[in-house]
Amino acid sequence: MPTIIHFDISADDPERAKRFYEELFNWKIELLPGPVGYYLIETSDLKGKQGIGGGMAKRNKPEDKITNFIGVNSINEYTAKVERLGGKVIEAKWPVPGWGYLAVCLDTENNTFGLWEEDKNAK
Repeated sequence: MPTIIHFDISADDPERAKRFYEELFNWKIELLPGPVGYYLIETSDLKGKQGIGGGMAKRNKPEDKITNFIGVNSINEYTAKVERLGGKVIEAKWPVPGWGYLAVCLDTENNTFGLWEEDKNAK
């Protein structure tokens, strides 16, 4: 069954947001090497077990907030279902090289969510 597997936080000042979430929740947040400016977030549950992972980057658009990503076997299949059920695809499937593919959608209530298809061969 598809479930939330990742979240992304958009921030006007990623370093400020990093300090906030590290101090608030004791999350481990590390900037990935390279020019992209993307941070990986590690969380844990109340018993200390590994939680859902996340990421953070500079906000691109004012409407960018926190987006939950749902793991699916086929983004093509699920984007078709989104549209059939009255939602919208606002960012079509695109690769994250070496990791997988993602797409961003709107539900019928205008909430943003992402779809994630793992594929280490993504280019």
